[in-house]
Amino acid sequence: MPEMLETDQSVPARHITAVVVGNALEFYDFLTYSFFAVYIGRAFFPSSDPSASLLASLATFGAGFVTRPIGALVIGRMGDRLGRKPAMILSFWLMGVAIVGLALTPPRAAIGVAAPVLAICFRMLQGFALGGEVGPTTAFLLEVAPPERRGFYAAFQYWTQDLSVLISGLVGFGLANALSEQQLQDFGWRIAFLAGGAIVPFGLAMRRRLPETFHAVQAAGNRERIPLRPYLPVAVLGLMLLACATIGSYISDYMTTYAIATLHMSASVAFAATVVVGLCGVLLDLVSGALSDRIGRKPMMLIPGVLLLVSILPAFYAISRYRTTATFLAMIAVLSSLLSLSTVPMIVWITESLPPAIRSGSVALIYAVSISAFGGTTQYTITWLIKATGSPLAPAWYWAAALVVGIAAMCATTESAPRKTATSNQ
Repeated sequence: MPEMLETDQSVPARHITAVVVGNALEFYDFLTYSFFAVYIGRAFFPSSDPSASLLASLATFGAGFVTRPIGALVIGRMGDRLGRKPAMILSFWLMGVAIVGLALTPPRAAIGVAAPVLAICFRMLQGFALGGEVGPTTAFLLEVAPPERRGFYAAFQYWTQDLSVLISGLVGFGLANALSEQQLQDFGWRIAFLAGGAIVPFGLAMRRRLPETFHAVQAAGNRERIPLRPYLPVAVLGLMLLACATIGSYISDYMTTYAIATLHMSASVAFAATVVVGLCGVLLDLVSGALSDRIGRKPMMLIPGVLLLVSILPAFYAISRYRTTATFLAMIAVLSSLLSLSTVPMIVWITESLPPAIRSGSVALIYAVSISAFGGTTQYTITWLIKATGSPLAPAWYWAAALVVGIAAMCATTESAPRKTATSNQ
């Protein structure tokens, strides 16, 4: 039988590290495509119109989101039936195959139409793998946490995502400064992918040593089906919250492409923006989770969320008006910081509002559907909006509209933090 971890035991740091490293690498692989979308578009979708090439590349980026709900259903549900550990191992193994395959696919100039077909297939496999990653890992983090520290532990889900953004940005920044524009196009972006693929064997070895938090024996003794109707409000509000967070996150990730294609800044400045986005998340995600343990999930969603709403348009106006490196990076830092503070309590609230028997699959599906509907379309949509309107403020208006919906959902949530709930019931 696999090793079981009782929830009242303190979890060894190596177990959290295994989840953190695996999750970060999966998101690194997935998001690196976004950061190198311009170069990938030229390799697999060459066109005389740079905008058309970029749109084709972003459409392929979106293809990875089509399979995320399928991965959530298959691998996420596997986490509820067989355990969190085998689900995490499978998703990580599939991601390794996809990332190495994409990195080694020759350009269209070498193998013709097979190049974009392979790129789309590997991208869809990436989406399938990542769709099944979030549910089991978030469930694991919540289940190993002491009740009064669930926010801090579950915050590692977003912390690892932002860590991957930071690492991707540093890799991209380093390559942009070490290589010429033509070298980035020819092979530089492939180096970024292979750097992530090289770590896959180590991540698999670490995950194989994880304990199991889902007690399959207990689950087998209780075959009663849990009614889903009482949890439909959680699913609906979760979809609204994550739609808002997803649009903000992918607009932040898009700033690399935005800087190059819209603001006509250098590649090094563009990748510096990615470093800023990732660094803000790494510094603030765990802070947000810890604060949500003390003052509640709902306040930690609402306060930064409202501040973010009133900051978006002024920040994008300053970026488009002055177009200096200092202004660009400073405004991104402000928006990314508020986004990180507001987003972490969302995934915590969703996860702890669901029972263990359906937690992995439900969190995976809610997350994947929201990400697929909005993450897969956001960058394509704002690229099209910028081209159609000629306004560099198009991303700001789109983000602000999403935040209005998200704030409405935040207001409708009921507090789920154990400390806050206990205090309010006294």
